[in-house]
Amino acid sequence: QVQLVESGGGLVQPGGSLRLSCAASGSISSIKAMAWFRQAPGKQRELVATITTGGSTSYKDSVKGRFTISRDNAKNTVYLQMNSLKPDDTALYYCNADLFDVGSRWPSGYWGQGTQVTVSS
Repeated sequence: QVQLVESGGGLVQPGGSLRLSCAASGSISSIKAMAWFRQAPGKQRELVATITTGGSTSYKDSVKGRFTISRDNAKNTVYLQMNSLKPDDTALYYCNADLFDVGSRWPSGYWGQGTQVTVSS
């Protein structure tokens, strides 16, 4: 079994910073892309940032220049550094990993349980 466990969410004032972490564990052979999504109340889940095994990144336009995604392949962990946070960033943030289970010939997608980020004064 594979698990993704997020941490680092919380309540922060506008303009503040948070760093989210997501650690993948279990019967993992290799991890391809990792990503962060978010879902605000009453809205659809949206892609925030992605990072490939080689470190190539992409971002949702509204977070460019404020958020930075990174990963530690040795630890099977992905991070999201969020700076200059705005109330519109308030959401449940989910980690996603596209990976090969041990013994599997095809990749599978896994999700974490989510961590709440609230930006409010």
